[in-house]
Amino acid sequence: MSSWTYVRRIFGGMSSPPSAVEAAGLVRSFGSRRAVDGVTFSLSPGDCLTVFGPNGAGKTTLLRVVAGLLRPTEGRVLVRGHELREDGAARAGVGLISHQSMLYGALTARENVEFAARLYGVADPRAAADEVLTRMRIAGRSETRVRALSRGLQQRVSIARAIVHAPTMVLLDEPYTGLDAAGGAALTEMLSELRAGGATMVLVKHNVDEGLALATHAAIMLGGRFVRSDGRDAIDPTRYGAEYRSLVIADSERGSSAAARAS
Repeated sequence: MSSWTYVRRIFGGMSSPPSAVEAAGLVRSFGSRRAVDGVTFSLSPGDCLTVFGPNGAGKTTLLRVVAGLLRPTEGRVLVRGHELREDGAARAGVGLISHQSMLYGALTARENVEFAARLYGVADPRAAADEVLTRMRIAGRSETRVRALSRGLQQRVSIARAIVHAPTMVLLDEPYTGLDAAGGAALTEMLSELRAGGATMVLVKHNVDEGLALATHAAIMLGGRFVRSDGRDAIDPTRYGAEYRSLVIADSERGSSAAARAS
């Protein structure tokens, strides 16, 4: 049984799935600065929360806290009822896709992905690696050392590495960075299949149209906070982009005024 079939079987047999991710009052401080400031949300299997925000809003820090890579200063994250940082099985169900490749340049594309599959205990690591490399349309370069690949092809390998174990929670930080049209289409297809299989996603995006395409929920993050949070059915996609830009501009103007007063 492939890892993809396994995910579908788990969620296909659930009549009333539990909350997949619960974040309650998350705060992450660096000295006196709160990069994440009281964020709360709850997602079910198959949900996708897209978080929009300008640079410095706290989006990447939020993903790192949800992934268990950073300990929250306050609050907690539960993944299917388990504290992520305290439960190895829960952590093993997370896949993090970043705009940074996090690959070993001296290894081939297949070796990078197969190594990750072995770390996660996938039953047939080589077959799983071959499958996701094919899905990301890079199987023809699977024996090429990563350092010899272009930035876009490295990103495809990085995505394959992050999802080779069919994670039940996928965290995505601007995952389309560096991808060409074919790579972007492969990623969208892969994410759609993971969602259909029951995986829960938190996606950080700047592009509103692309971010809303996968979203079941959307939030706008400014200054570490969710200043707006909506279900997808409450969003008018023709107006959301303009509303987002207005919030960002207003926040920037408030910041400039506060800086001027302080000086």
